Amino acid sequence: QVQLVESGGGSVQRGGSLRLSCVASGIAFETLGMGWSRPTPENQREVVALITREGFRSYGDAAKGRFTISRDNAKATVFLEMTNLQPEDTAVYRCDAIRDYGSHHDAYSGQGTQVTVLS
Repeated sequence: QVQLVESGGGSVQRGGSLRLSCVASGIAFETLGMGWSRPTPENQREVVALITREGFRSYGDAAKGRFTISRDNAKATVFLEMTNLQPEDTAVYRCDAIRDYGSHHDAYSGQGTQVTVLS
């Protein structure tokens, strides 16, 4: 059974920093593309950051220049380093994983971790 468990959320003041972690189990971590997402005010899903199996990174507009995604395959963990946090970054941040088999893919998500930025 694949599990993704996030941690590291909390409350910070405007301009503060947090480091989120997501530990994967039940699957070979190095085969996964990993990412972080959060809901929008319109209840859509916004991609915050992605990192491929090979380590290539991409970011949503809100994250560029402020957030950094990384992964440690030995620890089966993906991180999201968030700096200069603003009140609009307040959300439940969810860890997502995709295993691409070519003909299809399987997707997994964690329960999320709450980030609250105080103004």
